[in-house]
Amino acid sequence: MLKTKTKAAARLGTALTAAAMVAPLVSVAVGSNAASAQTSFPRDETLYTSGTAYSPPSNWNPLDGGSRYTGTMGLLYEPLFLYDPIHNKFIPWLATSGSWVNSNTYVIHVRNGVKWTDGSPLTGADVAYSINLAKTNPAVPYSNLGSYLAGPGAVANGNTVTVHFKSPAPYAFWQSYLWNQPVLPEAVWSKLSPTEQVTGANTKPVSTGPMTLDTYNQTEACYQDNPNWWAIKQLGLSFHFKYLCDVVNGSNNVELTALLNDQVDWSNNFLPGINTLKTIGGNSFIQTYYPSAPYMLSANTAWLELNTSKAPMNNVNFRKAVAYAVNPQAIVTGVYDGIVRAANPTGLLPNLDSYVDQSVVKKYGFSYNPSLAKKYLKMSGYKGQKLTLEVPDGWTDWMAAIQVISSELQKIGIHVSPIYPSANARTEDQIKGTFDMEINNNVGASSDPWSYFDHVYQLPIGGASNEEAAGINIERYSDPAAWKLVQEAGTTPPSDTAKLHSIYSQLEATFLQNLPEIPLWYNGAWFQGNDTLWKDFPSSTNPSDQNVPVMWGGYLGAMTTVYALAALRPVK
Repeated sequence: MLKTKTKAAARLGTALTAAAMVAPLVSVAVGSNAASAQTSFPRDETLYTSGTAYSPPSNWNPLDGGSRYTGTMGLLYEPLFLYDPIHNKFIPWLATSGSWVNSNTYVIHVRNGVKWTDGSPLTGADVAYSINLAKTNPAVPYSNLGSYLAGPGAVANGNTVTVHFKSPAPYAFWQSYLWNQPVLPEAVWSKLSPTEQVTGANTKPVSTGPMTLDTYNQTEACYQDNPNWWAIKQLGLSFHFKYLCDVVNGSNNVELTALLNDQVDWSNNFLPGINTLKTIGGNSFIQTYYPSAPYMLSANTAWLELNTSKAPMNNVNFRKAVAYAVNPQAIVTGVYDGIVRAANPTGLLPNLDSYVDQSVVKKYGFSYNPSLAKKYLKMSGYKGQKLTLEVPDGWTDWMAAIQVISSELQKIGIHVSPIYPSANARTEDQIKGTFDMEINNNVGASSDPWSYFDHVYQLPIGGASNEEAAGINIERYSDPAAWKLVQEAGTTPPSDTAKLHSIYSQLEATFLQNLPEIPLWYNGAWFQGNDTLWKDFPSSTNPSDQNVPVMWGGYLGAMTTVYALAALRPVK
């Protein structure tokens, strides 16, 4: 076991002076603290991570997005492609290539030489089986794909898989599938019931990824390197740690202390004030992706969501009054101390800047302007109703943000009270449509704007699949023309960039004119690395290591986090 009196520990007292000002993101600790959680693995061979899990590990089913533990996707199971949002490109992964051979047929070339951890080879049949689950099991998270598959769906011939689609093909949905969904072992999954396929705990995973599940307890899950990982020989990738232990989150102060005391090396927790703590004693030992503001990559859009099924939120002039009354920069500086950035009026993340029609933004975009806000409020016919603005109790950054927003709305004459229901109660408000206003960030990073606008405009409202529960059109805004444009974008070949840019320009114009959502800021892809024991964390200043430094679900296993982990080196 490596024993050190580290530079972080030596300055911990200074750090905690600043840390005392940091309110916990989740006010109640879950599990014990990181110090008691650590296992007996050699410290100099173990990477400790945190920031994704709020309950004890118990599930490694890659199809159970709500319950699967950190690392299920990315460390164990893998997709066909990875998406790099920093450089906006796709990286062949379990597939060496894939292409549309005609408007309704997509051919995948499955990588040779990949083995499952039980020693059996990954084959095209596994890939075809994984895709066809969309037809045979309506509970899989990508079951919507099933209605688009034609005839036999996906057919394997050796390691070549041909996927047959109905017309028009779901180009955008399929592109999302390629980098977001796992390839599953048919020999294992075909023996499970439909329910077990999606919700079974899968505590003895058979997978293809860089690590295997080693052990777990109430406070952490630990993985061990997979010496037979295909990428070691084929891509020259390997991890320089033997073990990775992901620790269940405690309170924010517990997590910050663990990071500064070398008990956690890689943190994806939201740690307000981290920009101040980066240079304790004048020496930087806490690394962030950017060396200065905003410090973090942008992960998703935080928007002010108005329930358009209720008055006065159903009035476009009222929504415009709200948009002009709120100053996002006040939240960026006052709440986040500069570790996030204000959103583009369209709300599209920075990796999608090429899709933003700047002429549309110039013509229809909004900005902080209280005088204009009062003008639109007068036009709205607002009669002084008392309204509420809610976020879940314990989400302290958002709680602070809605206090700022409520104060700004009060200044122009809108009577708004911030409220803090439990997370479950807030979800019920969303599903039932009983809220007035809320902050939400339910659309993450994507390779195109389709999923963003799909969440905004999808119809019907309150359909049989309960879209609101899935975070889709929670604002209950009905615009059939915009929804038709979203559907058109989804069935336009990615190669037809001119048509796609035209469609998205139209969607941006109608979005900004009607404001079904009001984008405010980009939540950060929270990342802090302690370089006491490990170095070469992802950084914007290193062209060879500009990788996504996040282990959250939907990031690890879908983006370039695996490259970031492989770049880490021990500090000798």
